[in-house]
Amino acid sequence: MLFSEDRLVHKNTPYGSIEVICGSMFSGKTEELIRRMRRSQLAKLPVEIFKPTLDTRYHDTAITSHDSNSIPSTPVEHSSNILLLGSIAKVVGIDEAQFFDDELPDVCTKLANAGIRVIVAGLDMDFKGQPFGPVPSLMAIAEHVTKVHAVCVRCGAPANYSYRITEDDQQLLVGEKESYEPRCRACFYRSQ
Repeated sequence: MLFSEDRLVHKNTPYGSIEVICGSMFSGKTEELIRRMRRSQLAKLPVEIFKPTLDTRYHDTAITSHDSNSIPSTPVEHSSNILLLGSIAKVVGIDEAQFFDDELPDVCTKLANAGIRVIVAGLDMDFKGQPFGPVPSLMAIAEHVTKVHAVCVRCGAPANYSYRITEDDQQLLVGEKESYEPRCRACFYRSQ
């Protein structure tokens, strides 16, 4: 299916939807994305899953959760590539949305307007507790937003902050437990 400037080539196409799964590091975002994509596969729906080429932590062509669950995906450099590669799917999954460019909300809108269910997972805040990349905009236009929480490593409370434990101050730092730990609001701000 081709996309026009009017969003839809076929005006009679049923509309899809946008779902956002957000939260801190280690909160289960990718795990939930994988679960929803597998359910779509069980329903025998054509699916496509994308991730940014920047994220090579576990595998080059799969999204992988911290619990080592994985599902094949296609790495893309720019969100516009998703329009080309995902237009034949009924369900499109996108992981690590915070690493994509600011056109991702428009791409997701075009897909949803073409009748595709779009499921996006990503960090909603960076290591400073500030809105991160296109995720806040996606949350605003989504029909469904699921905010998941990790467990604070300091006190055990629900955590929705990703505290950086390294000295690196750049916003984009792909890392794991060597670079980040989940913290609740109180423990996050006590360390600032």
